[in-house]
Amino acid sequence: MRPYRSMLFVPGHKGAWADKAVASGTDAIILDLEDSVPAADKVAARDTVVATIGRLRDQGIRADVWVRPNSRDTGLMGADLDAVVVPGVAGLLLPKTFDAREIIQIDAVVSHLEETRGLPAGEIGFLLSLETASSMANCEAMAAATPRVAALLGATGPNADVGRELGFEFTPEGLETLYLRSRIVLASRANGLHHPIGGVWQDIADLDGFRTFCEDNRRLGYRGMTLIHPSHVEIANEVFTPSPDKVDFYRRMVQAFRDAEAQGHGAVDFEGQHIDLAHAKTAEGVIALADALALV
Repeated sequence: MRPYRSMLFVPGHKGAWADKAVASGTDAIILDLEDSVPAADKVAARDTVVATIGRLRDQGIRADVWVRPNSRDTGLMGADLDAVVVPGVAGLLLPKTFDAREIIQIDAVVSHLEETRGLPAGEIGFLLSLETASSMANCEAMAAATPRVAALLGATGPNADVGRELGFEFTPEGLETLYLRSRIVLASRANGLHHPIGGVWQDIADLDGFRTFCEDNRRLGYRGMTLIHPSHVEIANEVFTPSPDKVDFYRRMVQAFRDAEAQGHGAVDFEGQHIDLAHAKTAEGVIALADALALV
């Protein structure tokens, strides 16, 4: 999965809102069939989402298009997948997941749909939303369940499913979810998933709070956020993009190490810091991320 600094939800039954999402500059759009769609509109929303996917594909938009189907326990997921596994879909955000076995079963369904519809095998990725106690406990195995798993999503917002399941009380400081968010980063990185995604910030008007939330998650190791309002896109994109000064610093660091290495030294003093190969590799990772984001 390419790095996504911002993944903006769009209610699936409101296709026109997708144009506003595109205009916001988000890296990815998530057309939602789950929580933002009223029960009475669930079936009709599938047709709206498919039409929106086709329209955005024809427009050649920069943002990738993902879909959040309803969870498997609703009985709606099968028909959702049958509708939305079509050209133009980059992946599926799987909500309220429980364990690796469930992910493997969903993978089998998607593989069948890809094959019967002439789509490239394995093209559609999975973003796993860890909103249940079971998924939090099983996140390591779930990250390794199938090659389709592109990233884990740490959904830790207030008054939502995971808070109800685990019984924590949300605070902006996030101490009550620090272990959960850290575990998701560890499970991701241990399985080669380098771009874990943070959950939504629900206080739409509190942009300063949202910025702090993004910065806290970035420091933990997250590389982007799911969003529920276009006003959050610019902040997320800024926070999760390495600054020019930071990239320049790391480019100088790599060059200093390479120069020292060419002279037979394994370490060097760089602008007052002792650096060696480990530091150079870290610097190269930041540079690679910045280069990848420049192509988004």
